[in-house]
Amino acid sequence: MSGFSLLGVPETLVRALSAQSITEPFPIQKATLPSTLAGRDVLGRGRTGSGKTLAFALPMVAALTGGRAKAGRPRGLILAPTRELATQIAATLEPLAQAAGLRLTTVFGGVSQQRQEKALAAGVEIVVACPGRLEDLLGQRVLTLDDVQVTVLDEADHMADLGFLPGVRRLMAATPTRGQRMLFSATLDRGVDRLVREFLHEPLSHEVDPEESPVVAMTHHVLTVADAAAKRDVVHRLASGTGRRLLFTRTKHQAKKLARQLTQAGIPAVDLHGNLSQPQRERNLAAFSGGGVRVLVATDIAARGIHVDSVELVVHVDPPAEHKAYLHRSGRTARAGSGGDVVTLVLPEQLADVRALTRAAKISAQPAPADAPRLARLVGEVAALVPPSAPAAAPTRPQQARTESSGGSARRRRRGGRGRGSAAGPSAGASSGRRTEASPAPGRQSSGTGRGGAVEMSMRGGGRRGRR
Repeated sequence: MSGFSLLGVPETLVRALSAQSITEPFPIQKATLPSTLAGRDVLGRGRTGSGKTLAFALPMVAALTGGRAKAGRPRGLILAPTRELATQIAATLEPLAQAAGLRLTTVFGGVSQQRQEKALAAGVEIVVACPGRLEDLLGQRVLTLDDVQVTVLDEADHMADLGFLPGVRRLMAATPTRGQRMLFSATLDRGVDRLVREFLHEPLSHEVDPEESPVVAMTHHVLTVADAAAKRDVVHRLASGTGRRLLFTRTKHQAKKLARQLTQAGIPAVDLHGNLSQPQRERNLAAFSGGGVRVLVATDIAARGIHVDSVELVVHVDPPAEHKAYLHRSGRTARAGSGGDVVTLVLPEQLADVRALTRAAKISAQPAPADAPRLARLVGEVAALVPPSAPAAAPTRPQQARTESSGGSARRRRRGGRGRGSAAGPSAGASSGRRTEASPAPGRQSSGTGRGGAVEMSMRGGGRRGRR
């Protein structure tokens, strides 16, 4: 008998999980499911990658099974801080919802709201939304939250960091007080504790592996470099391995520039940052998660809510400003029970700040020179170089995009380009809308989507995703 069956998960959903080779629950799922399946309000605390999505997806789908939503009146609501996280939550929910005969859609900005209006008008049981666009649609009376029976706040602390809590409070107040509410957050600071007091009724609290604690399977390295030129050489060396690498820079310009430099050097890379349109972000992330490219260069936009399995190395090309950002970035590796390495590159003038940062993060790694033997151990097998076969794409700038519908698909046209990704090698072309999924090992869960990190999908009644 499946471990999920023993926790009380309906057999229909257990079979849907088994079809994805998910048979054993993670600790946070074991801790919360008996309470949430019984309809209790729950406060769950755990790091990203701990299995939180299934911890709230399963009880929501179980509670809503058997009912039908009216037009513009969803019965389940999940609030997420970013469009990327909302997309991945929807990817996890979709097979469960299908198994239970439920419809779902995503709601967030950055794309035309016409498709979202159409999906809501047709009737959906579950809405996965970012606060901004959802408030817009409520103000336009496109939907009402009067029928919501189950509400979930995911990564509430990140919403606080982004300044979304006032909007979240207004949305929560628009849902019936008698409904079930679940809140998942790594910490309870910055106003999250107020949300708990105001909207959760006698919640059961479960804490598993808090965000501030470093992962045991994660090995940290602090490597010193003499100057910018030496740092550039080390970055290229670290990016040259055969496994997935995630490189963090401090600015959008640096992320775009580094991805282009790596691609031109024969290491296909894509970038992820706030200057990309939603289709570009989805295309680049799909190329990385699907294996089209093995290097993603990102700003802190990817430090929370982007869940791609089997990232074996995270590199802080630019050290973050504070220890929470360090832990969030580093948490992209050593997920779902796997190990991983985290490297922080440090210039001489940054050493004192990095020492303070690692102390605050409870990381014991000591600075060491980025010499050849250390780099060889971190890189492992070196991948063959891939000569760039296409010119670099035009620089990406925030522009007013016009969406045109043709044959049921949306095309974005911009001045000076056609919405292609900003930095990609020859493999990046593989990300042009085609989704590639990696199957988790039998009995194991994907830490993010539950489906191997897929990020583009179609859902009954759903539209394309946009920005928060």
